[in-house]
Amino acid sequence: MALHRLRPHKSAESLAREDQLAWKFAEIAADPVAVDDDVAEMIVNRVIDNASVASASLARRPVASARAQALCHPYRRGAAVFGMPHDTRVSPEWAAWANGVAVRELDYHDTFLAADYSHPADNIPPILAVAQHCGLSGKALLRGIATGYEVQVNLVKAICLHEHKIDHIAHLGVSAAAGIGTALNLPTETIYQAIQQALHVTTTTRQSRKGEISSWKAYAPAFAGKMAIEAVDRAMRGEGAPSPAWEGEDGFVAWMLSGPDAAYEVPLPMRGAPKRAILETYTKEHSAEYQSQALIDLARRLRGEIGDLRQIRTIVIHTSHHTHYVIGTGANDPQKMDPTASRETLDHSIMYIFAVALEDGAWHHEKSYAPERAARPSTVDLWHRISTREDPEWTRRYHSRDPQEKAFGGRVVVTLKNGRVIEDEIALADAHPHGARPFERPNYVKKFLTLSEGVLDPKEQDRFLNAAENVADIPESGLGILNFTAAPEKLGAARPHGLFDWS
Repeated sequence: MALHRLRPHKSAESLAREDQLAWKFAEIAADPVAVDDDVAEMIVNRVIDNASVASASLARRPVASARAQALCHPYRRGAAVFGMPHDTRVSPEWAAWANGVAVRELDYHDTFLAADYSHPADNIPPILAVAQHCGLSGKALLRGIATGYEVQVNLVKAICLHEHKIDHIAHLGVSAAAGIGTALNLPTETIYQAIQQALHVTTTTRQSRKGEISSWKAYAPAFAGKMAIEAVDRAMRGEGAPSPAWEGEDGFVAWMLSGPDAAYEVPLPMRGAPKRAILETYTKEHSAEYQSQALIDLARRLRGEIGDLRQIRTIVIHTSHHTHYVIGTGANDPQKMDPTASRETLDHSIMYIFAVALEDGAWHHEKSYAPERAARPSTVDLWHRISTREDPEWTRRYHSRDPQEKAFGGRVVVTLKNGRVIEDEIALADAHPHGARPFERPNYVKKFLTLSEGVLDPKEQDRFLNAAENVADIPESGLGILNFTAAPEKLGAARPHGLFDWS
């Protein structure tokens, strides 16, 4: 890996294209390196993982609404929409929109955390939609997805968006555009322009994940994917973009990030090096924000030692800056303690999550968020006895680049009413690659079969798994089989009509 120094430049400095970050990423995307076997295997895992969570969310209203919007844009070639018959095709940017919402709705797929955080599998819906529309092969799809992960992971390692209250989809639009460029085998110049446009139009505020969190939390990554497709389309027509997007005097770094004197070190693979960043990412065993994964596992472990949960006086979770300020009491969001809060908000309350995990000894993607579950008096009482504190050591480990030190857990101190103190800690979720029970192909398959049970016919489950596990062998124009069809009664309904289907 090489480090690219990123800093703002005044317009008079005339920064050469070859020295711009967008050009560096475009060169990486255009580099025709092969996909390593272990990388291809992990991509298949994440394709299956996306299908798992998407199938489980098909009937949820935000997903039904996005699907209804997409179906208003039929296209002769087009791309497939999750849940619909394979011959139902829509314009690819709208397929990416509908499928991206389905993937993100339950917040239950893969993650990468470093200077910022991300769900890199959000790259897959837009890259897949373009590949289906353009009749690409499975090998082209694998190359595109490998690039999407490479670009996003390296951005997340280098640039913190959260401290400036910028939503992390600003990294996603860029990576999806790069991945599409790779899949289509576009020239560096075209990818360069698409990357810059994607960055420019996907810079949004962090309010989408603060306060009264709405369904836009699921829509935001789909929006980035949709914008990436439109950026590539425009660049392929020879149109340019705001440039230099990151380094410009009035650009992203100078005005959206740390200002005109800021500098970042962005890691980039050397020319000819394989793209292996996906192997640094990890998926979720539990349907909750990633920083809660290890703490759910710890709650299940502590449950037996504590015994009668009514005897708890306080629980203090000592954890990283990010966990404390985003999903902990450091966020100062009263909604995170509110039994009537939305699923999206409860998903971002470690106090609620830890309380339910202690009581139930398990976590379920629907039952754990049910309104009656959140309103249970014993849960509310326990929930309000839990607080978080930032611990500098856990913050240091969160940001460590050493995989042996990097951690997303914390230390929990339980004080009982009789004065007894119980302490325990956990660094990594059990399902993490370095955890107690790392997720492997059988775990991904089980997750898919579990979450799609009752939604997809068993034959359709088997058909999709066979297609996904043999994606490298799918010929040109054959990627439509990477879709799954559900019976109409398994699909939720959107509100009667919107702008596009006005009648």
